[in-house]
Amino acid sequence: MEGREKIGKPARICGLARAIPNDIKRCAEAIAPAPLKRIHTFLASSDLHLEYKLKIDREECIKRAVAAVTLARSFVEDVEFSPEDAGRSDPDFLCLLLGKAIEAGATTINIPDTVGFNMPEEYGSLINYLIANTPGADKVNFSTHCHNDLGLATANTLSGIKNGARQVEVTINGIGERAGNTALEEVVMAIHTHPNFFPVHHTINTNLIFQTSRMVADFSGNAIQPNKAIVGRNAFLHKAGVHQDGVLKNRQTYEIICPDTVGVVDISLVLGKHSGRNAFRERCKELGYPNLSEEQFQKAFIEFKALCDKKKNVNDKDILEILKAS
Repeated sequence: MEGREKIGKPARICGLARAIPNDIKRCAEAIAPAPLKRIHTFLASSDLHLEYKLKIDREECIKRAVAAVTLARSFVEDVEFSPEDAGRSDPDFLCLLLGKAIEAGATTINIPDTVGFNMPEEYGSLINYLIANTPGADKVNFSTHCHNDLGLATANTLSGIKNGARQVEVTINGIGERAGNTALEEVVMAIHTHPNFFPVHHTINTNLIFQTSRMVADFSGNAIQPNKAIVGRNAFLHKAGVHQDGVLKNRQTYEIICPDTVGVVDISLVLGKHSGRNAFRERCKELGYPNLSEEQFQKAFIEFKALCDKKKNVNDKDILEILKAS
């Protein structure tokens, strides 16, 4: 038994609201029917956002944050607070702001790298510093929220985990604003493949990752790039001859994750001009020709290589025609 069944609790429904009274009230109404619920409220904390977007000073920022958390806590016991653009905020101001939010009733503190600016060591150090220096930090969970503008969302999230974060905000396929957010499947499988490296474990049913990925892609209309880690269509395909030969002898030579672990079952070698004799022989067996003589096999392999010079990828129909002629 895995996933939600193993935990024995329903999913916690979280509503997101700006640090504005009417937003928080509407959020509370929306999640009221949920057996487990949370309000997540946020307010920018970087000097850049305070000056140019909100046009307020740090003192007003603290005042608004406390008011928002206090109001949210009047509706639910579980309140999350995010200082937007924390990755570019003054760490010492963050400690002050977050301490006041915790005092007002926040139970989870989320640290957004809103524009994907931080380096992994930088983001991890920020999480570590905030946990060590924020008043009341021992009473709450710290959370990560990373964007992928520099392609570092997953790396930053994992660095956050190593430095004390115990919640991660992620999306299926890494969808999200601009370049996207941290991909759930990447974080889960990083932890899955390194059980002794990270100080956490997961209860995700990994067999449903691929199916869920395709469902999200269909519903959202956001296509998955072919070489996307874990869920891209090329993630478990092997084209290079030396890779194909290794996989045929032992899949672990070139696969750190068993495809079926994430629900991928229809996987085959991609035959092309880089494929070697072993890969071609294996495909011949799969297509119903396991007992070719060496002469027949050699003739078919030569014709296969000749066809590869004309076509980028040779399909099973092409190979069957070659075999029938042999």
